[in-house]
Amino acid sequence: MGVRNYLVGGVSGTGRTSVREGLRRRGHHAVNGDRELAYQGDPETGEPTDGFGHDHHIWHVSKVRSLVADQGNAVTFFCGGSRNLPKFLDLFDGVFVLEVGLETLNRRLDGRPGDEWGGKQVERDLIVHLHQTKEDIPKDGVVIDATQPLARVDDEIIRRTGERTLPATRG
Repeated sequence: MGVRNYLVGGVSGTGRTSVREGLRRRGHHAVNGDRELAYQGDPETGEPTDGFGHDHHIWHVSKVRSLVADQGNAVTFFCGGSRNLPKFLDLFDGVFVLEVGLETLNRRLDGRPGDEWGGKQVERDLIVHLHQTKEDIPKDGVVIDATQPLARVDDEIIRRTGERTLPATRG
């Protein structure tokens, strides 16, 4: 939905959803990819699969392409992660990678309820593994220190896009 489109990624717990909310409060168009675009499917074919698993958490490529093609907004931020990212990574004008230290990541995951992704020990173990290996993170993304206060993280992302920073509104 933007003339320019950016991915905001990072492992679970780095603040992708919080950043999306902050960008929206500032009047920017921001999509929660994990909730608005994701489904369980084969990362290569896109065919839906039964069950739930990190390896099959993918985004609808056609929906991503449609949002990118609609230029009703100056900029759109796509926040979240996907195992089929190579299928549409070339559509983005830039990629931001939210990064936190392991201590911060663990503290954030400690606050998650058991029914939210990262709330179970097996999921936490996977998130920590992905944090350490960075295997799910786009290689050429601009790293953003997501340990800063959220307003500063949002400011940094907006500044790097060249967009005007809008004041946050209460939401």
